[in-house]
Amino acid sequence: MANRAIGARRQEILRAAAELFAAHGFHGVSIEDLGRAVGTSGPALYRHFPGKEALLAAMLLDVSERLAEGGRARVATAPDPATALEELLRGHIAFALNEPALITVHDRELPNVAATDRHRIRRLQRGYLEQWVEVVGRLRPHSRPATLRAAVHATFGLLNSTPHSAGEVAKDEMADLLLTMGRAALLAPR
Repeated sequence: MANRAIGARRQEILRAAAELFAAHGFHGVSIEDLGRAVGTSGPALYRHFPGKEALLAAMLLDVSERLAEGGRARVATAPDPATALEELLRGHIAFALNEPALITVHDRELPNVAATDRHRIRRLQRGYLEQWVEVVGRLRPHSRPATLRAAVHATFGLLNSTPHSAGEVAKDEMADLLLTMGRAALLAPR
């Protein structure tokens, strides 16, 4: 029970930090700001993270692991490649619409992560990308892997644009729009 409470508190800190880092930048947020955001003192956060840099690394590792694990689960349970692609798209769209601060933080703050953690994050992201490439490759068997990677990267750019565009359209409508556009981007005839 105590481990579950610690895990929940850690997730609360990560969510609050993502919002603050997205709004003010990594260097614009102090440990005291982070503590205040979760109703504690800044130094109390050291029970969960050795420092602000470690918190940022944990945040970006966590989201990279969740996307990779979620992608593997979606592909493993899909009965066919078309369903697998649909589920990958829906999973990433849900992430993009529900956690736009993490996209912003990743885009701006990854260079502030220590090299060893940055390498782990990039490795997880490459694995996630390759899950998509394999699925799309089964649907477009005559496409070169480099072309498939480029298409998946472009689709991630489309889906990850939500921090800039999602506020003007209802979430369900935006999810449908992104699903239609993502599917078209990946499966457009050549």
